[in-house]
Amino acid sequence: MNLKEKAKTLKLDIPALCIAIKRSDTPITAKILAGMTVGYALSPIDLIPDFIPVLGLLDDLIILPLLIMLTEKMIPQVILDECRIGAMDLWTNGRPKKWRYAFPVVIFWFLLIGWIVSRFLC
Repeated sequence: MNLKEKAKTLKLDIPALCIAIKRSDTPITAKILAGMTVGYALSPIDLIPDFIPVLGLLDDLIILPLLIMLTEKMIPQVILDECRIGAMDLWTNGRPKKWRYAFPVVIFWFLLIGWIVSRFLC
């Protein structure tokens, strides 16, 4: 599998994990790890900042794929396959159909930034 195919797979794996979190037949430990993985993938804050040469890319090339792989091992294959099929249906014309799911993430970061500003600057 070349790099383009792996990137395309990762593009589907994050939405598939989001779908798996909502399913009742997904094990609770897998839901927790999937939530952490999706949160890390969507977070603008990286474990290793991108401005650090070479090391900054490690989280995108190593840490995130490892989290995804570990999470997928905890989810039964049948459930994961169904979630991947559902994730394929979320994308049309290169854009997600349900872009409104980004609102909670954006609201969370605005609230966090607002709290930090009010706490430390006021």
